[in-house]
Amino acid sequence: MSPVLAGVLQLLALMGALALVHRPLGDYMAKVYSTDKHLRVEKWIYKGIGANPNTEMRWPAYLRGILAFSAVSVLFLYLLQRLQGSLPGSLGFASIDPDQAFNTAASFVTNTNWQSYYGEQAMGHVVQTAGLAVQNFVSAAVGMAVAVALVRGFARSRTGELGNFWTDLVRGTIRILVPVAAIAAVVLVSCGAIQNFSGIHEVGQFMGGSQQWNGGAVASTEAIKELGTNGGGIFNANSAHPFENPTPFTNLFEIFLILVIPFSLTRTFGLMVGSVKQGYAILATMATIWVGFVALMMWTEFSHRGPALELAGGAMEGKEVRFGVGASSIFAVSTTLTSTGAVDSFHSSFTGLGGGITMLGMQLGEIAPGGVGSGLYGMLIMAIIAVFIAGLMVGRTPEYLGKKIGTREIKLAACYILITPALVLIFTAAAMALPTPQNSMTNSGAHGFSEILYAYTSGANNNGSAFAGLNADTQWFNTTIGIAMLLGRFVPMVFVLALAGSLAEQKPVPATAGTLRTEKPLFTGLLVGAILIITGLTYFPALALGPLAEGMAA
Repeated sequence: MSPVLAGVLQLLALMGALALVHRPLGDYMAKVYSTDKHLRVEKWIYKGIGANPNTEMRWPAYLRGILAFSAVSVLFLYLLQRLQGSLPGSLGFASIDPDQAFNTAASFVTNTNWQSYYGEQAMGHVVQTAGLAVQNFVSAAVGMAVAVALVRGFARSRTGELGNFWTDLVRGTIRILVPVAAIAAVVLVSCGAIQNFSGIHEVGQFMGGSQQWNGGAVASTEAIKELGTNGGGIFNANSAHPFENPTPFTNLFEIFLILVIPFSLTRTFGLMVGSVKQGYAILATMATIWVGFVALMMWTEFSHRGPALELAGGAMEGKEVRFGVGASSIFAVSTTLTSTGAVDSFHSSFTGLGGGITMLGMQLGEIAPGGVGSGLYGMLIMAIIAVFIAGLMVGRTPEYLGKKIGTREIKLAACYILITPALVLIFTAAAMALPTPQNSMTNSGAHGFSEILYAYTSGANNNGSAFAGLNADTQWFNTTIGIAMLLGRFVPMVFVLALAGSLAEQKPVPATAGTLRTEKPLFTGLLVGAILIITGLTYFPALALGPLAEGMAA
């Protein structure tokens, strides 16, 4: 079987698996966020944190809950790292330096999972399980809660109430993420991923010295790392490491975990707003972009010319032989079009255009299908922009799902789409202008610029993957990327929740003959075009200096 055919068959198998679970999982998540019944364990949690799960919140209160919970999480994770040297189960590792501890705390709380350290050489079992793994669950649940709050803004009328943050957080964790991650962990263990709390072992001689490996709760971490679109691995090689991702099947299964909740949330959205067709329109937009990016990535990686590449069947540099070009391309696109950041190959070793595709996927806003929750609310923001553009074309007030998109709503949507590009471009420009950050660049020229641009794109968009040719473990990068991650996560949430509150207060507008049918293929095409054009106009100059220049020179 040719490598190209193998890649296409894996893509088709993945699409079939996602289609099978789309409806049942989407229906289940809609019930989770709509029921008024509480499980016993949930009641214990509410009592422990002093929250009333039946109290409805307006958007400022909902936002305060998110910010308070996240601030406490950052502080706890920071202190846990700073005290690691004194904790049991530290495997003899020292406490983490202040700048790196701040960066890592910000990274995992914001669902970014950017790692400027070697996991197997820095973090002990306590930090990995009690700190990082816990944040893999709750940071994902926060993103889902914000998405559900925005959906309620569309579904409700004449009220500013968006639900209860604590209820949404607990339900997303207990009823969705924990059970699915537990099943996924069992599958990974059965396929060869390790799961233990062993210490450091010498496994033999390597180039005149002994080679050491340590164990960990790898399978369970890997499961929620992918399911929650987190991305941070126990090992520095991440999902390219055979302990985390041992076989081609586990590789495809992990891609499935990355995509399953973001794609299924479109069904949840359709049910909660009372129109499944609206959910299908959003799903079609996400799927069109995702499939298009996968096809483009496979083309760039398979067709790149050169004797070595032709003999290898494609651009194999930086890719695992057990996965090949096809599976690596699917993984790379899926992880950068979501907020996952896990990698099964070395993105810096992709072709110039291939590296640009991974970067562009993040710069779209990671909305196809995006992170758990963040992808859905990002896509709905873009849908509002597309409706506004359509309204300008025909000269009528734009409407979406029965809600008028007025001055307030479009200002909030515009602020949402501007904040992340501003962070990426400002920090990239500062790093390139100052002499010290440039010392961290392994490469010069277009590829060196791409390393910097990729790092801040990954941080501000809460992705977490890296070109990895950049030495990011410096005070400058730990601090600035940490700030970019925090601002890129929570400032957009302010605009999303304010928009949700504004929509929930509105009276529904009845559809007329002039109302734009947002469940039709025409709107899907308009939405895809708006996403690509807005992103292209924003990032094209920077991309032209980096991956496009490198790709043209190849």
